[in-house]
Parts: sequence; structure tokens; C-alpha cells
Amino acid sequence: AAMLLCGDVAVQDRDNHLGLHRADYLLRDFFSAWQGLTASVPVYATWDDHDYFNNDKWGIPAGYSEEDRAGVWNVFRRSWNNPSYGFGDPQGGVFFRTRIGPCDIITTDGRYFRKKGSFLGRDQMKWLETQLLDCKGPFIILESSTMWSDYVSNGKDSWGVFDPEGRERVFELIEKNRIGGVLLISGDRHGARGFRIPRASGFSFYEFEAASLGGIDWGPKAAVPGCQEQLFGYLGYAFGEFTIAADLPDPTVTFRLISEDGNVEYEITLPRSQLTPKGA
Repeated sequence: AAMLLCGDVAVQDRDNHLGLHRADYLLRDFFSAWQGLTASVPVYATWDDHDYFNNDKWGIPAGYSEEDRAGVWNVFRRSWNNPSYGFGDPQGGVFFRTRIGPCDIITTDGRYFRKKGSFLGRDQMKWLETQLLDCKGPFIILESSTMWSDYVSNGKDSWGVFDPEGRERVFELIEKNRIGGVLLISGDRHGARGFRIPRASGFSFYEFEAASLGGIDWGPKAAVPGCQEQLFGYLGYAFGEFTIAADLPDPTVTFRLISEDGNVEYEITLPRSQLTPKGA
């Protein structure tokens, strides 16, 4: 039905060299496999640090300007066919909400508005809360370009290390309002991993990071030592697939991690009831 791409996706550490940003996208577009895929399947994308400026950069990095940030944003939004791009001119950003079949899709931007101690910035956080409360479908795919959990690399660049209060605000909103069917997806960590994120209430969120599809840059090991919450770990070319059965009394979602040779490396089926907080 559609493909969702979490950063890092196309550009590689081009900083404010906008011509090189455009060249990377041009090279992408020359590949016949990419041409065939995007001609037949809707593709939505968000960025992460390597698409943005460079490794672990956010906001307006030291030595750069607002003009540089706006320039990178303009190249990105002309290179992907997303439904919308953040707040648009002049505020920018690449977050959006759309719907694919029975799923609400909410994609966040953890780079453009980030400030110290705030992953999304004030206005995007308010936007996210409004969207979550407005969703009506049985499942919500909530995307962050970096990890929701803190298990990989000691939480390097994750929500919980960089903005624990912001993550708690999002999770508490979902639990308090019993927003069901939330599936967390993420990118950044150079490999495929899944985690359960347990909460004090007894509820658990499920996070799926399924990569890398187009290129492998060896990073952390597939398995996190001693992590009982890890569902799977895989290094190699792979992608993740959600299959939704929305017509059941208790709708289900099945996640599969599929390697380049077509093998299913991991599979789990979750009913919506299991993904629905019990409330206070």
C-alpha cells in the first residue's frame, strides 16, 4: 500500500552544500529499481542527521545559519512526494500526518526544531498531541527518525536520553486517553531491531526499527547484551512490513522483518487490545 522511509535515507553528510544534496538525490533517481518502486508504490520519507546536515546535528548547527537550514529543507521537500512538509513557509519542518488504509500515519521531525532538552520543539509537540487525540483508525504508526527506546548505544541520540520529559509527555498522553493501536517506528541506528518499552502501568509500547534497505553502514551490534526487552536484531539488507487485519473483532497487526533474499527473519502478531492502555 505504501512505503515509509525513516532517516537516514539518501543524502550523506553534505552539510550546507546544497548542490551535493541535489546530486545525491539525482543519483538516487538514476537507479531503475528506485524508478520502478516509486512509480508503483507511494513513498513517504522523513530525514535524520545524515540527510539533514551531518552526524548527530540538529537545529542550526554551530557555524551555520538559518539560511542554510532553510536551504536544506527546500531541497528535501522538492525531492520527496510527502503529503505536506511541517508548517510550510516560513516555519519549515518535514513532519506530517496522512492515512493509509486503516492506519493513521504520524511522522515527526526530530532535527529541524530540536533544541537542547526538546526533541520536537514547542509547536510541533502541540501539533503531535492534537493529531494523536484526533486519530480514529484501529492503528496509528508513529514515526521518529531516531530511537524511541534507549537500549542501543546507551541511548545515543534517543528520545529518552535527549528529551525524557518530551517522551514521557507523549507516552502519558497515549496512556491517559487510552489511544489504542500505536506502533512506534524509528531509524538512525544502522540495522534492524525491535524492542518492547515497558511502562510503570504494566502497559508496553512496541518499537520497530527495520533497516537497512539501500545501504549498510556497520554500526552497533544486532543484539543488545542483556536486554530482555529486545524482540529481534539483524544486520544486513532488510525491510519491515506491517499487515493489518482491521475487520476482526479485535483487529490485529502482523510485523515481519524480511531479508534481501525474501526470508522472514522475525514475525510477531499483536492484537489491538494488547496495544491499548488500560487507562488510569
